[in-house]
Amino acid sequence: MSKLNHKVIIYIIGVLLLFNGGLMLLATIASWLSKDTVTFQMTVSAFVVMILGGFMMLISRNHEPQIHKREGYLIVTLGWVVMTLTGMIPYILTDTIEDLPSVFFETMSGYTATGSTILTDIESLPAGILFWRSMTHWIGGMGIIVLAIAILPLLGIGGMQLFTAEAPGPNSDKLHPRITDTAKRLWLIYFTLTIAETLLLYLAGMSIFDAINHAMSTMASGGFSTKNISLAYWNHLPWVHYIIMVFMFLAGSNFVLSYFALTGKIKKVFQDDEFLTFAKIIFFFSMIVFAVLISQVDLANDSFNHPQVWGKTESSFRHSFFQVLAIVTTTGFVTADYTAWSPFMTIFFFGLMFLGGSAGSTSGGIKVVRHLLMIKSGFLEFKRALHPNAIIQSRYNGKVVSKEIIGNILGFFILYMISFITGSLVFGFMGLDFENAVGVAASSLGNVGPAIGDFGPSSNYSQLPALGKYWSSFLMLMGRLELFTVLILFTPFFWMKN
Repeated sequence: MSKLNHKVIIYIIGVLLLFNGGLMLLATIASWLSKDTVTFQMTVSAFVVMILGGFMMLISRNHEPQIHKREGYLIVTLGWVVMTLTGMIPYILTDTIEDLPSVFFETMSGYTATGSTILTDIESLPAGILFWRSMTHWIGGMGIIVLAIAILPLLGIGGMQLFTAEAPGPNSDKLHPRITDTAKRLWLIYFTLTIAETLLLYLAGMSIFDAINHAMSTMASGGFSTKNISLAYWNHLPWVHYIIMVFMFLAGSNFVLSYFALTGKIKKVFQDDEFLTFAKIIFFFSMIVFAVLISQVDLANDSFNHPQVWGKTESSFRHSFFQVLAIVTTTGFVTADYTAWSPFMTIFFFGLMFLGGSAGSTSGGIKVVRHLLMIKSGFLEFKRALHPNAIIQSRYNGKVVSKEIIGNILGFFILYMISFITGSLVFGFMGLDFENAVGVAASSLGNVGPAIGDFGPSSNYSQLPALGKYWSSFLMLMGRLELFTVLILFTPFFWMKN
């Protein structure tokens, strides 16, 4: 095994910090426009991050422009951690979050597009901090790494290894044979959809500031809101919910399919097995929730205000689809407290936390394509048991799926469940009861946001102990980078020179 190219790692992380600081300046502009009294601190934060990034690039400028797999994994994982550490600076300098574990938790929750928060009064925060909070979602949603690889060839460095480490899922579709062009197209779609959602939310009744923040959170499948009760604040404006539902679905779908749709190749979208399964899952589970709500639950009994603007049937329909979309796509926005509906609904939504959106989306979780291929593989085992001499193969989108990919998916699922069980046990060791431990572990690992129990939709994560906030942050990072990218760094053979 070749020696680690330390300089190229330092150099690319420096590039990431330049992006981080540059985007932090946008939050500074939001602070200045709103006259929120923290513009100076926000400006200092941005320049500190940019100067640090520039210094890292300067000391490693004589690097070998070569990235192997080991460097790719290190750049992605360390890049995410360093982005989080520097992203904490605005909170620290503005003194908006008191203790270090809480600052780290909030920032990691932002970059990993988890959306869990320790804040008890979000609406009291300065506008610049609220904007930066949403911006961390937007940066992490598509992945700052993908943005960086779009310019790496300009720096004399190829980016395929980074793209592989950042997006290690089973879907290998490319928009363009060159990875740089792929990254550019992904970000163009991401940016365009964010602008479109902002305009629609503004027209539906949100302020322009709230519209921008929620558009960034939605497209990142994040969940940070500018309001204490999240999207329940706009329960009197059904169109706001419907707009966000559409964009949650788009963000939870493969962005390659969005590209095909925008370029007129609609047929490819409806021929995609994962997309069709994803749509059916959303519809089927939403109808189950709708049936329970319309027959057994009075929405007025949960902790949020539910004005039935267009009647009980529409209100039940809307909250059913909204909350299923929010959990399955791991966006985590809240219009209602699903844990107050019934014990069945609490268990039901807990189960949805293990689904995830599509591969190639900004969603977290296991991903629909993995579930689909595992189920197909399971049914094929029944056929093989009856016909042991027959050649039976799994197919996806009309193509044979290799045993290597099936093995990778099964390995991922086993590792995911082991990580969930381990995560729950650690939370239990810290004093959390069973419901809270499994809820926080599932939500953190799946990048969902709201959990169950004391950490459900109507609460927050401020009650987590300090060590619990760090452990939850680690689970968020693992989930965002799909386990392998992070855990491989803890294996002895990763560090062996030969």
